[in-house]
Amino acid sequence: MTPVPLRPDLAAVAAAVPAGARVLDIGCGDGQLLAWLRDTKGVEGRGIELDPSDVAAAVGRGLAVVQGDADTDLADYPDAAFDVVILSNTLQAMQRPADVLAQLVRIGCSAIVSFPNFGHWRVRLGLALSGRMPVTRSLPVSWHETPNIHFCTIADFEALAVEMGLTVERRAGLSSGRQVAIWPNLLADTGVFVLRR
Repeated sequence: MTPVPLRPDLAAVAAAVPAGARVLDIGCGDGQLLAWLRDTKGVEGRGIELDPSDVAAAVGRGLAVVQGDADTDLADYPDAAFDVVILSNTLQAMQRPADVLAQLVRIGCSAIVSFPNFGHWRVRLGLALSGRMPVTRSLPVSWHETPNIHFCTIADFEALAVEMGLTVERRAGLSSGRQVAIWPNLLADTGVFVLRR
């Protein structure tokens, strides 16, 4: 059976995962990415997800996923337990993003983090012209309904990585699923980073 194609941001994350790696996907949703990695790259995958219906869907795909909260439960994982830890489109919903990043690079030999870029030109223009928080493809719900509590730009994230002493092994800015070569903080709607301690 051919795996279902991934969303562009998940495809960029998947491209950074080595074949056969031990992977922890934090905020794994219904397990689409983990299932794809298992079926195409032979990874040994585990997941943690807050939403019980998503946990059930992931388990229904034959995945080892537990219900948990990344803000509080990551301290229970041992150091270097995984080759790769993934936090895809979840950082902005964390209570303490820097603490979560510190846990990612402790638990995994490397961490892959993706997030919507609040510095994208459409977001900036929408805010400037309307004076209201924008609704975009990567930020699809109104400010009062979103689970997102910590918006950041690609430049903000890079500054945090430097402040934390993390090594950025790879970075990619995506716009509508395509890689952005110049000015990613302005032109990319999504940032994808591979980090190490």
